[in-house]
Amino acid sequence: MGLTPVHFFSHGSTMMLGEETESADYWKKCGDTALANGVKGVIMMGAHWDANGDRIEVATNPNPGKSPVAYVSPEKYVDYKLVPDIATGKRCVEILRAEGFNASENDKFDWIHDTYLILIRMFPGGCPPTTIVSMNARFDPHYHMKVGSSLRQLRKEGYLLIGTGGAVHNLYRNKWMPMIRFSDNLAQETPPEPWALEFRQAVEDVISHNSGPNLRRGITRLMKHPQYRDAHATDDHFMAAMFVAGAAGDEEDSGTYGKLCAETWELTNMCNSQFTIGAWGQPVRATS
Repeated sequence: MGLTPVHFFSHGSTMMLGEETESADYWKKCGDTALANGVKGVIMMGAHWDANGDRIEVATNPNPGKSPVAYVSPEKYVDYKLVPDIATGKRCVEILRAEGFNASENDKFDWIHDTYLILIRMFPGGCPPTTIVSMNARFDPHYHMKVGSSLRQLRKEGYLLIGTGGAVHNLYRNKWMPMIRFSDNLAQETPPEPWALEFRQAVEDVISHNSGPNLRRGITRLMKHPQYRDAHATDDHFMAAMFVAGAAGDEEDSGTYGKLCAETWELTNMCNSQFTIGAWGQPVRATS
């Protein structure tokens, strides 16, 4: 029995769907590898859907629509057919309830760009069965880490777990003028500012130098980093990292370190870092 890898994809701004980038190329490589290894399905937590109160929801809409993508021609995404995995969605609700979560199905939810733009890049030939899990609007890091930990068992069955958020994502501190004037989100008229570079490096250091429970501790500790609030004006884009750390930070994962595999800066200060933790068919470590 083996484990599937876990991905933390920083999806950045919605415009990346319309651009050819190193990050987009890497998403495609991940999708090709998943298909070659017989991926059973994809389970994702994004950065744009959260449930109020103490709740968490799982999408079970059999025919979801797509939210519009700013600055991207609709022809790039409207015809891509989404394939919701209703059975796995119901199973995720059961798993989460068994772990004490106030979990429920949402059969009306339409998918948002933070998830389906990744799927389009990874699987241009057709969407695999996919389950979308919401965040919780209180943005408690330990809550979201436990969500990942609870669903981690599905890695042993051939499911690919993905968190899609952002390593550095503060819309208030981006440089928008090149986009407004020239429709160029990748223009870097000046280098990223020091706060963005500092936090980006801290994220890479934690993921690449910690494994098992130490990864979980390191990721949560980043929310106390001096530059965290500069890098994340709101917490929504960092909860996917908590989900990933929960899914890839068990004792069995000790010795398996994450790797920064691609990176794209846009709007000067937005860093889209693509991390993979583990590899297909990785053996499960014995624990005592």
